[in-house]
Amino acid sequence: MKNVVVTGAAGFVGKNLVVALQRLEGICLTSITSEDESSVLDKALLEADVVFHLAGVNRPKDEEEFATGNAGLTSYITSFLEQNNRTPKIVLPSSSQAALDNPYGKSKKEAEDAVLEYHEKTGAAVAVYRLPGVFGKWSRPNYNTVVATFCHNIARGLDIAISDPEHELELVYIDDVVAAFIRHLDDDYACERQRSTVSRTFRVTLGELAERIKSLHAIRETLVIPELADDLMKCLHATYLSFLPEDGFACPVKMFTDERGWLLELIKSSHFGQIFVSKTLPGITRGDHYHDTKLEKFCVIQGKGIIRFRKINSSEILEYPVDGEKISVVDIPPGYTHSIENNGDGEMICLFWANQVFDPAVPDTYWEKVL
Repeated sequence: MKNVVVTGAAGFVGKNLVVALQRLEGICLTSITSEDESSVLDKALLEADVVFHLAGVNRPKDEEEFATGNAGLTSYITSFLEQNNRTPKIVLPSSSQAALDNPYGKSKKEAEDAVLEYHEKTGAAVAVYRLPGVFGKWSRPNYNTVVATFCHNIARGLDIAISDPEHELELVYIDDVVAAFIRHLDDDYACERQRSTVSRTFRVTLGELAERIKSLHAIRETLVIPELADDLMKCLHATYLSFLPEDGFACPVKMFTDERGWLLELIKSSHFGQIFVSKTLPGITRGDHYHDTKLEKFCVIQGKGIIRFRKINSSEILEYPVDGEKISVVDIPPGYTHSIENNGDGEMICLFWANQVFDPAVPDTYWEKVL
């Protein structure tokens, strides 16, 4: 069993790290917050194998709190360990501002120095991370990061302030930070490089960041998913959704209804096309058209139906029974006019994928009956 201590456990990084540590086996975790007495910290340090020292101050009411909350607390921890002949591994997240000559930066640099001095005196393994702006779920708007502020405000239709749209930010995603920290639980993961780095960071201007988050906000109206092969966009998407108001997780959809049933679009993308869903009443047939290039997949998830094909220069008809009890996915090749009929007793629900977003100006859809 490895005894692990996390200070600052109630903070943004602390919450995410604690949740990840709780999923691991062989970990005896002690979470320390600002509400705990110093005796609780002392007892935990006496038993610790690894200390993730995340506690710190970054937006105090008085600048003197930088010194006590950052450098002072770190020096207390390292001195306490030295006095008690304890040498747990210490992982310290610092800040890129430690290189700057301001009260916050100076306090972070002094905290780094305390940990590195602890290493020199005791030989204990340490890792110091100078992190850029960390973003992700559970961050606080107007406190942790501009990403949190933008996500919070845009999700609620509030204005955002951008002083310089061309100002470039360096960001790191919370899950990458947590993964980097957890590596240090491995006794064989050495800390010779006392200044450690997270493997992946992102660079983006303030103006671009705002536009990216606005495009994520617009998904519910446009249904257009951005390019999620872009790792920054993928991480921003997860972060943005974590800032939705708790009474706003669900949103209405636009349904197209007629005598056949209904159809609704789910999501669209210029990269993967679109997904839509239909309900078809018994005895109703949809389709009777073909495409030159557009590709589709049909998947009946409720009810029964029959999909029919006919190559447009042929009279031969192919039939594929489909059933929500025995689900299959049917590919719709180009050049085949096709239809789907509800030949069951109840409603038929079908999920569709098309590799192109429907464009009424260039629909690539040509009407021709199968039968």
